[in-house]
Amino acid sequence: MKKLFDELSYKVSETVTQKYSTSFSLGILALKSAIRPAIYAIYGYVRLADEIVDSFHEYDKARLLERFKTETWNALDEGISLNPILQSFQETVNRFDIDRSLIEQFLHSMEMDLQQINYNSELYKEYILGSAEVVGLMCLQVFVEGNREAFERLKPYAMKLGSAFQKVNFLRDLKEDYQALGRSYFPNIQMNIFSNETKREIEHEIEAEFDEALKGIKKLPVQSRFGVYLAYKYYRSLFKKIKNTPAEKIMQQRIRIPNTEKLSLAMRSYLRYKIAVL
Repeated sequence: MKKLFDELSYKVSETVTQKYSTSFSLGILALKSAIRPAIYAIYGYVRLADEIVDSFHEYDKARLLERFKTETWNALDEGISLNPILQSFQETVNRFDIDRSLIEQFLHSMEMDLQQINYNSELYKEYILGSAEVVGLMCLQVFVEGNREAFERLKPYAMKLGSAFQKVNFLRDLKEDYQALGRSYFPNIQMNIFSNETKREIEHEIEAEFDEALKGIKKLPVQSRFGVYLAYKYYRSLFKKIKNTPAEKIMQQRIRIPNTEKLSLAMRSYLRYKIAVL
């Protein structure tokens, strides 16, 4: 029965999420159960693409990504894929009527990661749009259950949140991106002289996006509000730790939040949420 395969496919995407991200797994668990599988499916899909460009160094990444793109469009058009992650993703896209242009933009940013790019402000914005903002919009389409009016109203906030998350990731992963992958996303910055002043400029930008995003989180449907708020609180906590770390140490180590601290944060966030102190 196809139902059994669909259940397996969503379970695979859930397992991928749990394996790769404790923080997002906690956030998804805080969503209403009816929409969790769809968010797992979106995360599983983007994670698989990330793995192609970030991890498969012994293989032809460009060829793998091109195959992944072809299989994505085939799955969406045919309504079926033998790849469980693509199967759960196409089911989600078709069920919630997610705009395919968002997927195209995401895949374009993945292609950008296959190149050595000297990022200027325009390319930086283009990459963040595809790698983070459109992913937030895919999730938003699930959160509002395809309601177009609600989607358009909340769209700017979802984009700000996705952008803030991605920029925090850039700071967190600065050492690995630069030293292992030869990437530097921040525009017009010489990584060999990355300074506290430069770091503060980036942090001011992230802070403003977080503040704007919170306004939108408060307007989300109740079924998704706490889950998104929890992910927001986790990233704000990580961001605070990064802000308190000198630039030279950022270039030497990856800043992390221990799982025990994440669980404590989840409990505190729930209490704040229940008494409406967001």
